[in-house]
Amino acid sequence: MPTSSRRAFWPLVILVCTMILSFIALIQPWSLRQDSLPLQVGDVAAQDLRAPRDFSYISDVLTDQARDAAERAVAPVYDAPDPSIGRTQTDALSSLLQQISILRDDAEKTYQQKLIDLAALRQPPFSSDTAEFILALPPDRWDLVRNEAVSLLGRTMRNAVRTEDLETIRQGLPGLVVFTLSEGEALLVVELVSPLITANSFYSPELTDEARQAARDAVEPVTQSYLEGQTIVLRGQVISEVAFEALSKAGLVQPEDPLYRYLGAAAAVIILSMLTVLYFARRQAALLSDLRGLLLLSGLFLLFLFAAQVTIPNRTVLPYLFPVPAFALLVSLLFGMERGMIFGLLMSVLAAYGMPDALALMPYYILSSLCGVLALGEGRRVMQFFYALVAVAGAGMAVIAAYRLAFTVTDWVGVATLLGAAVLYGIGSSIIVLPLQYVLAQYLGVITPMQLLEISRPDSPLLKYFLQRAPGTYQHSLQVANLAEQAAERIHADALLTRVGALFHDIGKAANPLFFVENQPPNQINAHDDLPPEESAAAIIRHVTDGLELARKYRLPRRLLDFISEHHGTMLTRYQYNRAVQAAGGDASQLDEAKFRYPGPKPHSRETALLMFADGVEARTRAERPQNDDEMRAIVRTVIENRQKDGQLEHAPLTQRDLTEIAEAFVATLRVAYHPRLEYPREQSAVQEPTTQRREKK
Repeated sequence: MPTSSRRAFWPLVILVCTMILSFIALIQPWSLRQDSLPLQVGDVAAQDLRAPRDFSYISDVLTDQARDAAERAVAPVYDAPDPSIGRTQTDALSSLLQQISILRDDAEKTYQQKLIDLAALRQPPFSSDTAEFILALPPDRWDLVRNEAVSLLGRTMRNAVRTEDLETIRQGLPGLVVFTLSEGEALLVVELVSPLITANSFYSPELTDEARQAARDAVEPVTQSYLEGQTIVLRGQVISEVAFEALSKAGLVQPEDPLYRYLGAAAAVIILSMLTVLYFARRQAALLSDLRGLLLLSGLFLLFLFAAQVTIPNRTVLPYLFPVPAFALLVSLLFGMERGMIFGLLMSVLAAYGMPDALALMPYYILSSLCGVLALGEGRRVMQFFYALVAVAGAGMAVIAAYRLAFTVTDWVGVATLLGAAVLYGIGSSIIVLPLQYVLAQYLGVITPMQLLEISRPDSPLLKYFLQRAPGTYQHSLQVANLAEQAAERIHADALLTRVGALFHDIGKAANPLFFVENQPPNQINAHDDLPPEESAAAIIRHVTDGLELARKYRLPRRLLDFISEHHGTMLTRYQYNRAVQAAGGDASQLDEAKFRYPGPKPHSRETALLMFADGVEARTRAERPQNDDEMRAIVRTVIENRQKDGQLEHAPLTQRDLTEIAEAFVATLRVAYHPRLEYPREQSAVQEPTTQRREKK
């Protein structure tokens, strides 16, 4: 596989793996308190289920129950009384009474014959006592009975008479007979009328259905409301239809078909992955070659994302406490402010994804993370972590006021709780980052600004050892650090890392300081003059391996070891090589060039390439002492061109524009360091001073 393809392959693998794991984090069912559960009506709640936010909805279940109750309350509807039935029954009674009257007045029939004929007038027949009573009534009393019977039947049949009410109506007839009749006469009236009482009003299914539908339509939809944190179902309760509907509206019930949930999570991951790819392509191509950094970045991202998706769901206050900005702050410290802002944005979007209050949580996470990163800066001072704390907490409280309190009715206890959570949110984010950056730097080979500042203090053990053993080289390293730092700022490289790396790049010379001219006292014999060129070159080259041993002994971060091993790349020790060529009579083919080359590797970063340039420029400038800008620029240009021609920059991500900017930065720094100085007159000795004074007096 070609080198370029291999470089692109592993970052692509890391990106795909991160995408897959991020998708799993968004759909995973392992939350400590899941935001949605596979519940059904009739299940027993395994935990208390509370409203994740304030919400209201029209309850179909309660509305249907209210409408069913209203429908059941509607009595059956009957047709209006049919007057034709009343007339028919009245005519039948009148005919019966007429026949009885004719029978009573028939003089030709015997009493016994009349009793027999009277019994046969209707079915069921009159009892013998009733028949005898009818025949015994005087004519005037019979007329009263006859009139009252017709009147009673008419009054009764004018009202609605339903089949189910017949017995009740018949039993109530005695109370409706006028009091002018005797008890026997009243009983006779009832006996005459009672068989003729019949239903004149009948049940109407159509009218009943219309009435019930009207009752249902009159019921207003029932609105159900819950406040954030209000219990919907207690643990151990059976989930009713009403509770299940509320849980569904709150988003606490998993849909039977999770297809759209999966599609949504996949879409979110894909769009943010596209943003990541575009960012790396446009702004951070150099990071693609740092597999360790990519793995660390991916690991931190997944760690925070899984932690958020496992702990936040179905909580009320915890979403406002979870330290999402800590991820952005960590990335900013480990990889730079720009990456901290970009990846903090990605984390904020995915951490809030799928939460019931996602539209309020997303700006809460995004804005607080961005403010925290900007306030932290490079994180060179502990006070900057306090600034980040204040920025995160302040931004969080502002977002709560803007996106939560402005649109949700919340009591003062809720307001105080949320604002207090924002304060703890800022404190937690800063407290987590402060020690964690050291742990990651120690065990993952990533170096932080605070760690760089700590190890670059003049009283640090290794620098004290360096100063005491090789003061000349120490001063040389300070000059190189100044040159490299200014150039790093000019091309937007890591200036602090470059400066600290330059301070330690020649630390190996402390092992044998007198082998290097800057540490040799004046007028002392140079040890290299008595050594063969090969041995002299080996002694010079050894300062690289000695430096690596010292760096490991004093536990310098691995990133600084690159400055020690790469600052000479694979260049020749030119002075010793030229001596060897002279000794060989000018025939370079007789020499083993490898003995005069540094072991390398060549610079793999902009920072170590800057150090290579600055080291060469400082040495040439100190030797040649240029007097003007043109001479300085010529030295700088020569050093850079020599490194280019020697192939030392083939792995360094520098552009031609970067090289131009570096050269200008070197010249500007050297101009200050080597500016012309006034020549002060020599001071006269104390012995001559009186003589001079006497001359002045004369």
